Order: sequence, then structure tokens, then C-alpha cells
Amino acid sequence: MSPSPVPEHASRGFIIPIGGRLGDSDILAHFVTLCGGRQGRIAILPTASSDADTGRDYEKLFLKMGAREAKAVAIERRSDADDQDFLEVLERADGVFLTGGNQLKLSTTLGGTPVAKLLRRRNAAGQHVAGTSAGAAFLSEHMIAFGEEGPTPKVGMMSLAPGLGLTNRVVIDQHFRQRDRLGRLLMARALNPFAVGLGLDEDTAAFIGPDNVIEIRGSGGITCIDPSRVEYSSADHTDRGQPVSLVGVQLHILTHGATYDLHTRHANVSAMQPSE
Repeated sequence: MSPSPVPEHASRGFIIPIGGRLGDSDILAHFVTLCGGRQGRIAILPTASSDADTGRDYEKLFLKMGAREAKAVAIERRSDADDQDFLEVLERADGVFLTGGNQLKLSTTLGGTPVAKLLRRRNAAGQHVAGTSAGAAFLSEHMIAFGEEGPTPKVGMMSLAPGLGLTNRVVIDQHFRQRDRLGRLLMARALNPFAVGLGLDEDTAAFIGPDNVIEIRGSGGITCIDPSRVEYSSADHTDRGQPVSLVGVQLHILTHGATYDLHTRHANVSAMQPSE
């Protein structure tokens, strides 16, 4: 499930989790630009969605935005992930977009398949991969499968499952402010304080570059939870359903134009300051 190694003389593609419910921001337009604009080929994976029209809707949207090609890859069963025609579409795409829906459907359908292996390999070689809502949660190595709402971390309030594995530096939660998910993201980081927690509001995206610097785009905010300086956690000896103490967690709220360096754990808002 770990990220594929970057080939010599190559640069990893962007990894772009989006918090869901896209509005009038330029998130998808910027994704199309990264993929080559009028020369770009975009593949769409609507696997998470239960709506049969989702793939076609995104085809129309990306073509309207100027992409050269936009093609939905209708993988509904694990056996579909062996289809050579589907694999060829994903292989030649400049970018891949995973729609919203049910993230467990993504992990159970794609996990361990040729499609998942291809996406990791191609992203390491420069292909950009974006996902919204469930598609966003699935991008990282560890995925929040489901959980309870609320601001306070409690034992048992969330469950982790394996994700796609494009990066192991973040754990992603979506619809963050709208669905009151601070507690479950804090709990996810209390269990293993290595990766940064990214809580994405709706219509907000984290453009994670090949240098592991995140640029925030969209109309909402991203909550960055850095657990690397945690001094104390009661997660290992607290009963199920009870609140957990965490001391030393660092938390940032970042909006459009801010950046966050996953190497240094440093947030930069200088680009957001008004010019004199």
C-alpha cells in the first residue's frame, strides 16, 4: 500500500484531495490545467458512486473545461479492474479523477487490483490524481472508513482501513466543518502520531505537489493537524466511548492561497497577505 518509488529523472504527480460539494471555485479548472489543458487526457473513476450518471456527468464537465479527452472507466466489480481496455485508458491519462460516494466501495473494489497498482505507479511517474469526498479519503495509505461526528476525540469513534497508498504523509477527512469531524480526525492521529491529518471543508482542495508542499485552493478551509510533537496521549488506556486526552497537538486552519510543507511541518500564509 506504500507509494511507488519515483523513477529516475521523473517527478511525482500531484495528489489532490477535495472536500466534496464543489462550487464555483477554480479547483477542477486548475486540475485540468495541470493535466495539460487542451492537450490533457483525464480518466474518471466513478466506482464510489451509486449514481449511474456520475461518470458521464464528469466527462461532460471536464470536456467543457477544455480537456482534450475525458473518459469514465466503469469499474463496478473487482473483475473489471483486470479489463485491458480500462487499464489502457488509465495508463495514457494525464490525470485521474475519483468521484464521491462510498470510500469502502473503493477500497473493497480496487484494493490490490491491477488498477490500484497502476495508479500508484503512474502517479510516481507524473500522473496527477484527484479525488472528491470518498475519492479524497481513499488517496492516502490509511483511510478513515467511517466514524462518528463531534469535536472531542473518543476511543472507538472512527475506523481506519487501507487506502490507495499514493502517500503515507497524510490522513484525509472530508466534509470536515460541515459534518463536525474534528474529533474523529484527532482520534485517527492519536492512534499513530506520524502523518498529518487534513480535514477538508467542502469546495476546498489540497494540491499536494511532488515536493510535498500543499497549496490550498477553494472557498473553505483546511484543518491541518500535526501530531509529531504530542507529549501525552491517553488513547492506549481509555475505555471505548470515553474522551481521549492529547497534549501537544499543533493545529492550523488554512485557506485559499496558503501552503503547508509536509517535510518541515511549516505553514506559510505570506502569499495571502494583501500587497502594500
